[in-house]
Amino acid sequence: MAEEFSKSVEEGLQLSKRVYFGNDRAVSPPKPLPSMLKSHTAYLPTAPMLYAVIHDPSIVDNPDVPSYQPHVHGKCDPPALIPLHMINAVDLTADCYLDTAFITVAATWRLHCVSGSRRCDCRIALPMGPQGSILGVEVSVHRKSYSTQLIDMEDNNGKENVFLAQDGGFLKANVFTLTIPQIDGGSNLSVKISWSQKIQCCNDVLSLNVPFAFPDFVNPVGKRMSKKEKIQINLNTVTDSEVLCKTIISHPLKEVRRNAGSKGFSYESNVLSWSKNDFSFSYAVSSSQINGGVLLESASVDDFDQREMFCMYLSPGNLQSRKVFRKDIIFVIDISGSMRGKLIDDTKNALSAALSKLDPDDSFSIIAFNGEMYVFSTSMELATKDAVERAIEWINMNFVAGGDTNILHPLNTAIEMLSGARSSIPIIFLVTDGTVEDERQICDMIKNHMINGESISPRIYTLGIDLVEPQMLKLFDKASSLVLANITMDMSNDLNEVEIYPAHIPDLSSDCPLILSGRYKGSFPEVFEVKGVLAEFSNFVIDVKIQKAKDIPVQRVSARDQIEYLTAQAWLSKDKQLEQKIAKLSLQTGFLSEYTRMTILENDQLKKVKESDGTKEVSKKSPRRKGANVQSQRMFLLPHLGIGFGNLTATAENTPPGSEETRAPDGAEIFVRAATNCCSTFCNYCCCMWCIQACTRMNNQCATTLTQVCVGLGCYGCIACCADMCCSGNEK
Repeated sequence: MAEEFSKSVEEGLQLSKRVYFGNDRAVSPPKPLPSMLKSHTAYLPTAPMLYAVIHDPSIVDNPDVPSYQPHVHGKCDPPALIPLHMINAVDLTADCYLDTAFITVAATWRLHCVSGSRRCDCRIALPMGPQGSILGVEVSVHRKSYSTQLIDMEDNNGKENVFLAQDGGFLKANVFTLTIPQIDGGSNLSVKISWSQKIQCCNDVLSLNVPFAFPDFVNPVGKRMSKKEKIQINLNTVTDSEVLCKTIISHPLKEVRRNAGSKGFSYESNVLSWSKNDFSFSYAVSSSQINGGVLLESASVDDFDQREMFCMYLSPGNLQSRKVFRKDIIFVIDISGSMRGKLIDDTKNALSAALSKLDPDDSFSIIAFNGEMYVFSTSMELATKDAVERAIEWINMNFVAGGDTNILHPLNTAIEMLSGARSSIPIIFLVTDGTVEDERQICDMIKNHMINGESISPRIYTLGIDLVEPQMLKLFDKASSLVLANITMDMSNDLNEVEIYPAHIPDLSSDCPLILSGRYKGSFPEVFEVKGVLAEFSNFVIDVKIQKAKDIPVQRVSARDQIEYLTAQAWLSKDKQLEQKIAKLSLQTGFLSEYTRMTILENDQLKKVKESDGTKEVSKKSPRRKGANVQSQRMFLLPHLGIGFGNLTATAENTPPGSEETRAPDGAEIFVRAATNCCSTFCNYCCCMWCIQACTRMNNQCATTLTQVCVGLGCYGCIACCADMCCSGNEK
């Protein structure tokens, strides 16, 4: 999908040369990238963008000054995407709490490339930072407004007037798209987009990076077009420690507020062209020791769970000399048939890079599996230079994709090999692209081993197939920097119905803070203990302070992690009540889940005014039926945006990820869609009081002629429906 999107943008840039802006060459047509810089994804968005979706190239023209270009025959299939001009101002706001940032971007785009008498869809494309979650989109254009909202698919109330959206979803894991239907050429679209993303941590420095690099072709034409950029950053680290701002910033920020543990920054400037750099901001919190705290928040009146909320954070501090755990690590790698090609090559590169980063006192082994199992060494080997070179040679010889997928046996073998670990952290890296029938059995086996096994249980890192190398190296760096393990919280006896997410507390890495959340009833003490084991296997105890959350949305900060954890539990237990709980949490916080769907709600202000006037007239005669559809509102249901729970059929058939074909609409669906369009169009043009009155004054000859015309139009509509069915459907 990403490659097709990029190609459509390239075609759109070529098509936009038809738009004529006059003789001033300050308004030259957009220049394509040099051929040496092109890639299959060269035109993916690097900032929030809007595109005109062009099926018919003949509609491309300047809406203000028609250039009367020669007619273009044919259609664009897939449609071309012309980037729209961003005008006036762009406003970026970032609210940062602990490890999460909530981003809002507001800007206005102009549909500058479609004739004023024509219409087209407009597509929003949003690249997000790491672990980004779309929270909402609001669009205002002329007398219409559009906004996204989540709905529970198990709840059928209010779904009578819902239409299926044909486009929308994720191009890649971090690029979200949304289509706004049928916008008039020359219109200005005011757009506000909100999302959340994780704040990255490396070498005790926290970094926020927001995609904000606009290509040249979004700059509006003309020398005197004013453009303003505004950026506002609200930073709250919760702690009372000093916040140290680093010099690695992309835009010249000015400090406007300073309090204990929080700061505010702003940037505002008139610019000649829009920002060409991502917004980048880095800071550190001054502390040399492991520290932490607990934030408390009361449930709101409309919260489905009336228990109190808490959020606990542990920070590793910025002491560079802190000792980390030694590692015993086994890489369990899928080499089944579906891993052929780029997947297996990327996995080889990632594994070779990870092996080269092992410390000499670490030990390792490798297990490759499909229907069979292949082991590099039946015992753990020290990560000497010679052992690593032999392992890389073994990888190149044995990593040949083919066969079925059997995860249980190699995973059991890895756990048995690590059972003797005493002075190290046992770690398993599992890389696979498939789902298998015995997944729940595998999870139960791991869970039982953790409960009944060694004092230091194996840590299992699972990797998906998208961007294998950066994912593996990132997780490997985290596993190589563990400073505190086997963490427990000494909860007070005064607390009841305590629920912690996740129930098994992860290890603390020197590279990033640890965030936990949960619900409870009762009273927290003013201070309580957190215990763990340090790298030298000595016991560690710290008293953490309890405080009320002030200006920190505890539930929103922890919502995504809670939803992901509860979703895994619901899948494992097949618990329908837990699924309903996840759906309610998703609707309450605005974060997507596997059990909710995103919709676009269209409000037509003109129809709303007419309905209001009509309701007054009708209400005098008969009351309006309860539950009747509001014609001024339409709801479009987007495709499912969750990652799902795997595809057993694709695994059994060794189908490479991403190669599944999208289901085409069947004949009945095409016919209903086309017939509905014919009827609605006819009603829009003919069913008005003026037309009815004209018909009552018509003579016999005119009535006969009009009847023949209507019959002809009816035949034409049927032919169009049949053409849509037979030609498998141009959707436009």
